[in-house]
Amino acid sequence: MTSYCDSAPGHPVHGPYHDFEYGFPIHDESQLFERLTLEIFQAGLSWLIILKKRDAFRLAFENYHVDRIAAFDPEDIERLMNDPSIIRNRRKIEAIIQNAKVVQDLRGTYGGFGRWIEAHHPLSRMEWCKLFRATFSFMGKEVVGEFLMSIGYLAGAHTDQCPISRRIAEKEPAWMRSIVRTGTAG
Repeated sequence: MTSYCDSAPGHPVHGPYHDFEYGFPIHDESQLFERLTLEIFQAGLSWLIILKKRDAFRLAFENYHVDRIAAFDPEDIERLMNDPSIIRNRRKIEAIIQNAKVVQDLRGTYGGFGRWIEAHHPLSRMEWCKLFRATFSFMGKEVVGEFLMSIGYLAGAHTDQCPISRRIAEKEPAWMRSIVRTGTAG
């Protein structure tokens, strides 16, 4: 089986994501929300399709400004459903809007999306899935797992042999901190 670390480097679309984003810790609300949104839209599709449409998603979803997305109304949903540059899936679009409202609520209860994630760390993959399913919309185990790997909260984004894994280790992602605390990688 070929890993992402074997196939992505040098690829015009996968390469930059693999080399500079995947697995690197992020804490900014808009960046976290973008990553969650992309993972939701990827469900059932290829990651290449999502990465190719990334700029269109960014435009359609107001640069992932959570307050703007939370205010989307039925007209915005129809606009998105008629936008051929993105994935036109009503359930996913509605989930993104609902999830933006959840992130707004997390500001009041936890100080933000990133702090909510950090407050629950470390959890096992199964515990993360239960938490995300109880909190957000359209949360399958693959969406949750890939989201958390992509932002540095679960191990597995890169192989040990991948040179990018050393660059990520320098950033001390959460999953590496959990190994020190618990002896496992979550």
